[in-house]
Amino acid sequence: MYYGDKTKEKLQNMAFGYDSRERGTILPKTKINSESINAQAAKALIKNELLDEGTSRLNLATFCQTYMEPEALELMSETMDKNAIDKSEYPQTAELEMRCVNILADLWHSPKDMNFIGTSTVGSSEACMLAGMAMKFRWRNKRKAQGIEDNSKPNLVMSEAYQICWEKFCVYWDVELRTVPVDKQHLCLNVDKVMDYVDDNTIGIVGILGTTYTGDYEDIAALDDIIEKYNRNHPNQELVIHVDAASGGIYTPFVDPYYVWDFKLKNVVSISASGHKYGLTFPGVGWIVWKDRKYLPEELIFEVEYLGSSVPTMAINFSRSASQIVAQYYNFLRFGKEGYSLIHSRTQEVALMIGDAIRSTGFFKMYNSAKGLPIICYKLKDDAVYEDGTPVVWNLHDLSARLLMYGWQIPTYALPGALSDEVVHRIVCRADLTYNLGENFVRDLKKCISELKTARILCDEELLAGHKK
Repeated sequence: MYYGDKTKEKLQNMAFGYDSRERGTILPKTKINSESINAQAAKALIKNELLDEGTSRLNLATFCQTYMEPEALELMSETMDKNAIDKSEYPQTAELEMRCVNILADLWHSPKDMNFIGTSTVGSSEACMLAGMAMKFRWRNKRKAQGIEDNSKPNLVMSEAYQICWEKFCVYWDVELRTVPVDKQHLCLNVDKVMDYVDDNTIGIVGILGTTYTGDYEDIAALDDIIEKYNRNHPNQELVIHVDAASGGIYTPFVDPYYVWDFKLKNVVSISASGHKYGLTFPGVGWIVWKDRKYLPEELIFEVEYLGSSVPTMAINFSRSASQIVAQYYNFLRFGKEGYSLIHSRTQEVALMIGDAIRSTGFFKMYNSAKGLPIICYKLKDDAVYEDGTPVVWNLHDLSARLLMYGWQIPTYALPGALSDEVVHRIVCRADLTYNLGENFVRDLKKCISELKTARILCDEELLAGHKK
């Protein structure tokens, strides 16, 4: 059939946004395509590619924020083209970054008589790298000052429930990773055992404010007491603490402001946090603050000139968008203490409700029900049965798969070390998980548990019928 040129053009721009030739386009997988295609077509084709990834709001596996206000998105879109590393070209962006550092230093009770320093990073993983580098360089410089020139390998001590970025740091910077084992009584750092792993080559100890596995807070205050005693007896070796507060750093100050974990403690010298977790920004920004500049060796600080003065920079990464920094500052300005406290308290309420509902089913042993972070962590009881006495024959992997049919993404994984036989679910409650959504999840969870029982009965009946034939 012949169509006039105008009709053909209209057909090409109808519902699908691209013509029949482009609808049949094979997407480049190993080399770039020969010809260009319509912009709308490119967008539609890529959207099709992403259709089966699920809804991020229903992803209860991730700590990363999945919602920001339209005004924040508009600001981000307007600043995506600015390179945050170019402080001389974008001095006001540099100013906003320093305001965020100042806000966090105040939030974490940086001592007034000390000269704190900090920076934004690409997530808290880069921040942890910087913290580790600072501890290693400082340890090395102290040894040189003491005339120690041996080739001893430095070590870093932390709980076995560490996040993978610390393992990467130790590999990249040739540091021995010493981990304190977890057990059923100690799901995070066992402060009674930690000093067994310390020696003259220990560059520092990492405390975690909200472990990735269960959301538990490590007892940083108790750790500080132990280290203070150690330092009094070892005047030539000053042990220090870095707090990996990736999740808790911009959550705890608003929900539990009297909990002592930060720069109020003498031996906590640096803190890192993710802005894209409970800082409520989209993925891509982290923060680190040292309580005093003396804890960041000078060789790790590089001065950048702008507006007739110099600004210190110490980030590992270079070119990155300024939009994440702008987004973080927007949140601090927009919400303030009142807003953050309200948002995080509501998130905690949702987590407590979900935890109570899961416990009430009777099928699960709870490891965490929003104590510390708003995280629910649980395992299936070994002797779990339904009310009629029918034994549970499914496992948590089966339950995760069933929940995915309703759109919910729940991770199933093993705990670390000696607890590797313990398989758990972890539910991360974020600010975008409303109370209503939480109730929907509980409804679907109970429905899935019931369906798994029915599915097993039907499967057994079919197997039995087949056997009789």
